Amino acid sequence: MRICVLGSGSKGNATYIESGETAVLIDCGFSGKETAKRLAAIGVPMERLTALLVTHEHIDHVKGIGVISRKWHLPVFANHDTVSAAGDILARLHDLREIATGTAFVIKDLRIHPFAISHDAANPMGFVVQNHRWRVGYCTDTGTVTKVMGHRLAGCHCLILESNHDPELLRTGPYPLYLQQRIRSKTGHLDNQTAADFLGELAHDGLLHVCLAHLSETNNRPEIALRIATTTLDALTAAGRPRPSIAAAPQDWLTECVVLRD
Repeated sequence: MRICVLGSGSKGNATYIESGETAVLIDCGFSGKETAKRLAAIGVPMERLTALLVTHEHIDHVKGIGVISRKWHLPVFANHDTVSAAGDILARLHDLREIATGTAFVIKDLRIHPFAISHDAANPMGFVVQNHRWRVGYCTDTGTVTKVMGHRLAGCHCLILESNHDPELLRTGPYPLYLQQRIRSKTGHLDNQTAADFLGELAHDGLLHVCLAHLSETNNRPEIALRIATTTLDALTAAGRPRPSIAAAPQDWLTECVVLRD
């Protein structure tokens, strides 16, 4: 499998996953032109895509879904509530395949299991994407950690996990109080320490790579998120557990590709 976060944050999110003849995007909050540019940077033409998966209806996750679906004749996999809440932006798709939270489905070489997360959206989901050998977990835009999330993400070889904000930077930053409260709420976003604690629960000998995603450009710094997560992973390493590689996804460009191979 090959995985690349094309960009992550409040200005746009998209993650590319391929296995064999199958290539999907989880979300697309960028324009079609920008998405094509970022995929081209890893040698992937738009024609290579098999399908688009949607986590929830917020614009930073769906901005490019409609135009990409229509222009490149791609099916879109999303639940009914998300499509309804998105309104016009998901009203005209080449091919809508409605999915249900908690019910797995198959796209060629990939088996995908959507699971419930906690965000201020109609019916938000995370995804576990797996082939015959490898398992990738995608979980951003959640204000709290649940047993369901832990159960679904257990055993993943690669994790893309939200680490949105530093509580002190949020408290002292420019956001008005109501927005701070929204971010800190159970339907908001994970702070760095909560994300790191969750990562510690999910870590196992087969976890090879972690990507911290959806970092706030205003209320976080990559070095802070990485330091807190790394401290957790280092403690596990000291206890004899292998340490996965770790990176923070930028907003303005893509991460290095992660390749999982036998």
